[in-house]
Parts: sequence; C-alpha cells; structure tokens
Amino acid sequence: MLSLINRGQIKLQDFVQEASGAVSLKAEARKLLFQSLQAKKQEKIVHPFLGEEVEIGLLPYIQAMLLTRHLRGDLAEYPPFLMR
Repeated sequence: MLSLINRGQIKLQDFVQEASGAVSLKAEARKLLFQSLQAKKQEKIVHPFLGEEVEIGLLPYIQAMLLTRHLRGDLAEYPPFLMR
C-alpha cells in the first residue's frame, strides 16, 4: 500500500471517510491494490535455507513446513525467514 501511495498510484482522493468514521478505498483503488498484491506474491526470491527460488506467496507455507519438520525432530533448529 505504501509503495502505491509513494508512486502516486493511490492518492488521497481514493480514500472515503464513512459517517461512522471508518475509512475505505474506492473500487478502482481497491482493484489496483489487489492487483499489486497478486503481482508481489508471484515475485521470486532465493530462500536462504532451501537455496531454491520460490514465489513470495509460498513463504508462509514453506515456513510452516519447516516449523513442522523442526517440531517433529527432523530439523535441529527452525530456520526463520527474514525479509531484507
């Protein structure tokens, strides 16, 4: 969201304040936000523990599997993933 605001893709006019005080995004801005999130999830990085290229969207699943392996005793230590 912040990168979309910083690049000027989402502007102040894209936000609506409701009578209740809640703030929401207009439909077009919401669509842009979800498209951006989907694109980000498909980006690939090299996982530091696995040494393999993986999609960012798979990181929660991969980390859950590594935690499971650690809890079962298959891995001596749980390798955390830290985004730089």
